[in-house]
Amino acid sequence: MGGIHKHSDRDWIKHRYIGGGLCIIFIFGVLFLRLVYLQMIHGEEYRRLSTTNCVRLKSIKSSRGLIYDRNHNLLVDNRPAFDLTIVLEDAKPLKQTLERLSELTGDTYEDLTATIKKAGRSAFYKPVVLKRDITRNLLAVIEAHQFDLPGILIDIEPTRNYIHKKTAAHLIGYLGEINKEELASGKFPNVRSGDSIGRYGVEKSFEADLQGKRGGHQVEVDVNGRVIKILKTVEPVSGKDLVLTMDLSLQQKAERLLGENDGAVVALDPSNGDVLVMASSPSFDQNDFIGGISTEKWQALRDDPGRPMNNKAIQAEYPPASTYKIITALAGLEEKVIDRNSTFFCPGFYKFGNRRYHCWHRYGHGHLNVVDAIAQSCDVFFYQAGEKIGVDALATYAHGSGLGRLTGIRLAHERPGLIPTSAWKKKRFKERWQAGETLSISIGQGFNLVTPLQMAVFISAVGNKGTLYRPRLVKSVQDAKGQVIREIEPDITGGLPASQKNLAIVRQGLLEVVHGNRGTARRIRLPGIQIAGKTGTAQVFSRKAGEKFDNKKLRRTLQDHAWFVCYAPAQNPKIAIAVIIEHGEHGSSAAAPVAKELIHAYLGNPDVPTAVVKQDQAYVE
Repeated sequence: MGGIHKHSDRDWIKHRYIGGGLCIIFIFGVLFLRLVYLQMIHGEEYRRLSTTNCVRLKSIKSSRGLIYDRNHNLLVDNRPAFDLTIVLEDAKPLKQTLERLSELTGDTYEDLTATIKKAGRSAFYKPVVLKRDITRNLLAVIEAHQFDLPGILIDIEPTRNYIHKKTAAHLIGYLGEINKEELASGKFPNVRSGDSIGRYGVEKSFEADLQGKRGGHQVEVDVNGRVIKILKTVEPVSGKDLVLTMDLSLQQKAERLLGENDGAVVALDPSNGDVLVMASSPSFDQNDFIGGISTEKWQALRDDPGRPMNNKAIQAEYPPASTYKIITALAGLEEKVIDRNSTFFCPGFYKFGNRRYHCWHRYGHGHLNVVDAIAQSCDVFFYQAGEKIGVDALATYAHGSGLGRLTGIRLAHERPGLIPTSAWKKKRFKERWQAGETLSISIGQGFNLVTPLQMAVFISAVGNKGTLYRPRLVKSVQDAKGQVIREIEPDITGGLPASQKNLAIVRQGLLEVVHGNRGTARRIRLPGIQIAGKTGTAQVFSRKAGEKFDNKKLRRTLQDHAWFVCYAPAQNPKIAIAVIIEHGEHGSSAAAPVAKELIHAYLGNPDVPTAVVKQDQAYVE
């Protein structure tokens, strides 16, 4: 019995071994057959796929920061744009792909290849943008022929959208594609080739805040460059938002008032230097620059005689004309060559040497003190005051009041203007200063040049009793949730070189310009609001001393420029304005009504009519 048991156990164990061996043979057989199938039957196909499928890093463009006005009205946002791109590694055969793409888009084969060559060799594995911001119709065509266009992709990226066409274009600015030199400079770490950066206005000045940080996808793509799977994502970081000091409704009002006239309007808050309005006419549409402006549009802007690409508020330099008499009055009072009671007689001219220097009022103003002279803008009074002060002392007070130097506003291309001195003329022309030239300087003609922004800063300082502020464009920088990251505080840059006593005398004269019986701007009075200001008429071309012209007989481009500077309410000003209308002839009739309407709009007075003010034939300075 024991032998039989041992024999059965051996047979059972033997069968188990045989069964296990057969299972192992079967499994290895299946694996072998699968390997044969993969390697021999479909090996070539999988070998091809293994060389074409790959993992890539796909960059995600960040959204640029938004821009708001002081009342949080949205000025600039972002919209989705569809960019037509090509990945050269996947676009094979390249010639056939580009020829087919040319048929669909209407672009020539030569233009497409030129765009690719411009991108350089480093772009072989990266998407090269062939067309930016394509239309939805073209998008549909490309999507419909996707399998005929290997390596051709559509990227959806945020692009700039300027909501109010042409409004505050010079202040806000626009974008342009970064160039190779800028990329190599290292100043733009979050920007790559093909990206846009600020080229003008606050878009340029606050580029570091507005520009976000790119994110990216780690993706698997197929042989045609199409994404199969997203493996990992790093989210982009949006740029920071800006809250401007500008008042949108007031800005639009100023632009409407300028209309077809060339010129500029600047309005500031005298208490802190906030730029409420910066209008320059003619303007341009920033949206034309998105994706690159066409040659035709750029040429039209460059050839426009109105110079729409110039921000006239900070780049155009004009003779200040009679607005400069404020400087002459302050300098005369401070230098004690005149006082509150000093009077000069104006018969309509001032005889100096063998010449007569005429007053704008041909019959003269009679006996005037400094307050009356400011109110009536008497040239003869300021000829005599300026003669006593001298050119160099006048220049000292003008420079101390912010003229002839940069205001420090955070905008590129600001011009400093010019306040001449005897030393300047000697260096510039190799000639001595002539005493008669001081007379022209004292009434704001001659070599004097200022910008509208400088005059706005100056008249603000007169209004706030002496404090010069750096013009402030941005109140705060915020994150996407509206949390303030950084406040930009008002910046005091100095004070007017005048005592409070003498400032008060000049301020009284400015008040009577509007509210005096013979004030040159008395036609712009507003019930309930006291306005203090100064008119001016700037000569466009040089004239001999005392030479008179009938402006109406001159062609438009030779007619005088019209100035008006003011602040209101006079005792506690909340707004200060400088208006220049090129070839507008007279400050009282062309520029002053613009300021009146802005004051009315900003301070409010429902009882005031908004009809255009008629020119005062008796007092047209």
